[in-house]
Amino acid sequence: MQLQQLIETSLAGMGYELVDVEHAARGLMRVYIDLAALGQDGHDTITVEDCEKVSHQLTHVFTVENVNYERLEVSSPGLDRPLKKLADYVRFAGQEALVKLRMPMAAAANRKSFQGILLAPEGDQLKLEFEAKDGPAVLDFTLADVDKARLVPQVNFRSRKA
Repeated sequence: MQLQQLIETSLAGMGYELVDVEHAARGLMRVYIDLAALGQDGHDTITVEDCEKVSHQLTHVFTVENVNYERLEVSSPGLDRPLKKLADYVRFAGQEALVKLRMPMAAAANRKSFQGILLAPEGDQLKLEFEAKDGPAVLDFTLADVDKARLVPQVNFRSRKA
C-alpha cells in the first residue's frame, strides 16, 4: 500500500482528512490534517489534541507497516490551507483563494497568478472569479493546470464582545 493511501485510510477511520504529506530533511515527515466533518465535540478546527491523537495512531501504523522515518509532525493546514483535490474546491467554493498556474493562460492576459473567489466547480472544470483590468472575469482551469493554490486567510481582529 502506498504511504499516502495508508495515511488516508488511517485518518478516515478517525474522522480526519489528509491534506498533505511532506518529507523534509533528516527523515522528518509532516502530515497536515483537517476534519472530515464537524468534530465529535462540536469544534470545526484542528486542535492540539487532534494532532496528538493522529500522531499516536500514525506512529503505531508506521511501526506495523515498517515505514521509514525519523520524526513525525502532525499539524493543521493553517489559515492559508492548500487546495490539492477537486473536493477542496467544492468545499471552499465562495472563499477567496490564490491560484498559481503551471503555464500562463492566453485567455487571461498571459498571467499565471490569480487571486479571487472560488466558484463551484462544474465537473472537473474549476472556476475563479477575479478582478481583471476591464472588470470582473472568470478563469476556467483544471486541477492539472494548477501549480499551487491556497486559501487567502481571513482574519478578524475585532473583539467578540462587540
